[in-house]
Amino acid sequence: MSKIGHYLQEHLTGEVVTSAEARRYFSTDGSIFTVAPALIVYPRNENDVRKTARFTWQLAERGRIIPITARGSGTDLSGAAIGTGIVLVFPAHMNKIIEFDSKDGHVVVDPGINFGKLQQTLMTHGRFLPSYPASMEYSTVGGAVANNGGGEKSYKYGTTGAFVKKLRVVLANGEVIETGRLGKHELNKKLGLATFEGEIYRAIDTLLEEQHQTVEQLRIGVSKNVAGYNLGAVKTKSGFDLTPLFIGSQGTLGVITEIDLSTELHNPSTTMLVGMFDDINKAHQAITELQALAYSPSFIEMIDENLLTLVDQINPNLLKEIVKKPFPKVVLFVEFDNPQDRIQNRMTKRATKILQKHGTSHRLAKDHIQQSQLWKLRQAVSIVLLHSDGNIRAIPVIEDGIVPVREYAAFLTGIYEMLERNHVDAAVWGHAGDANLHMQPLLDLSQVGDRQKVFRLMEEYYDLIVKLGGSTNGEHGEGRLQAPFLSKIYSPEAYELLQKVKQIFDPYGTLNPGVKINVSLEDIKPLLRHEYYLGSLHDYLPRT
Repeated sequence: MSKIGHYLQEHLTGEVVTSAEARRYFSTDGSIFTVAPALIVYPRNENDVRKTARFTWQLAERGRIIPITARGSGTDLSGAAIGTGIVLVFPAHMNKIIEFDSKDGHVVVDPGINFGKLQQTLMTHGRFLPSYPASMEYSTVGGAVANNGGGEKSYKYGTTGAFVKKLRVVLANGEVIETGRLGKHELNKKLGLATFEGEIYRAIDTLLEEQHQTVEQLRIGVSKNVAGYNLGAVKTKSGFDLTPLFIGSQGTLGVITEIDLSTELHNPSTTMLVGMFDDINKAHQAITELQALAYSPSFIEMIDENLLTLVDQINPNLLKEIVKKPFPKVVLFVEFDNPQDRIQNRMTKRATKILQKHGTSHRLAKDHIQQSQLWKLRQAVSIVLLHSDGNIRAIPVIEDGIVPVREYAAFLTGIYEMLERNHVDAAVWGHAGDANLHMQPLLDLSQVGDRQKVFRLMEEYYDLIVKLGGSTNGEHGEGRLQAPFLSKIYSPEAYELLQKVKQIFDPYGTLNPGVKINVSLEDIKPLLRHEYYLGSLHDYLPRT
């Protein structure tokens, strides 16, 4: 073990590991990159995180930079859960529910708690966290907060950030702060602190006062956006709150050690509709009319013809008795979860008329077994993600783009034109109600031509998103993967503002450098894996 490893082990309660096997395991996450850490720390408590951050700060003051990367279950698709220095792995010890009020659903958790296990606990009390990602059975709540992650029900309820009320965060120098909404008197106290926390409050307050017009440029006309930092949500009429800055920051501004969440009442009695469409524009029209209903669907999801074709080639029995050839261009999944049966039935009838008007056929399911059978279509993404043909497999390189919903058809059409132009096969799925789409082209990273194609696809994909007024990231975070394209969607002045935020919180660059901000294509190209695999997820089936 290195001198640094020995020093940290002497001062931490948790374990410090430097074995080649552990470093190799933590050199990858769900992304296409590989970065080997110097050592791994399994913190047992907030004090371990604080001491680690303080140690790296003191080294940085003397000119030696050792980065810190916070990691949950390593499912991040953008390369934000890997780093060259110290990787803090939270699920081993910091994985508990700290407080839970079953009456109002308020819950406080460690960042390393498994999202699915938390959800199970909440549901036994008639509550749930609606922003759950598709990967919740094998991902952490801390990861969902760090990415401001979402899932199918984020259409109605919002992403994870909508449920975060307070955070405990270890700053770059090891100070621990608690974020939350502050009134004028409380803010003045923070502004007067002779600490790093006080410096941060003063700098952010000044930034917001002096550059409020530039802050407005960070607002993009989409339903959700995690690209950059959510500076515009810090100062509102209701108060001043640093919490929105840390949500979606991917560990680049501080290390989250405790999460205070609200939850919603859970209604297990839902109605699902599945509509088949032979035309993208007809599907778009149906989405627009579904959005106009008096009571919102809990989700409007989609898969495309390409996905059905791939699944049919790999495992045709999965589609048996659900969908037949010729496959529809688009399949929409619509759910209503209103607690009042009267309202749910009324919305179902109206949605049925919409699907009948624009689609070729539709199915309705109120029974849980029937719904599970239909939902298999949406979850068939897993079959594509796990399949490989030699070294060719689905690669997460153009992921999570979002555009204004009015541009849904143009977005999907542009994606197909791009794929055809580059002679690449890919399925498309995602959150149609938000026009937040996912796709993973089939490529062989062992081939130089396909590795070059990765970056060509990314350039064309983000040009399309910018043209349509969208964002590179709706719910996954840009990490390393999309970070070089952040300057495409924001003006030079707005991007400079994001750089200033990073500098305020992380003056020495110890907090997950190479992620989100100040990243170029030349920085990430050498990190590209020559083989992509999801071996650690075979137990669960990868979902997105």
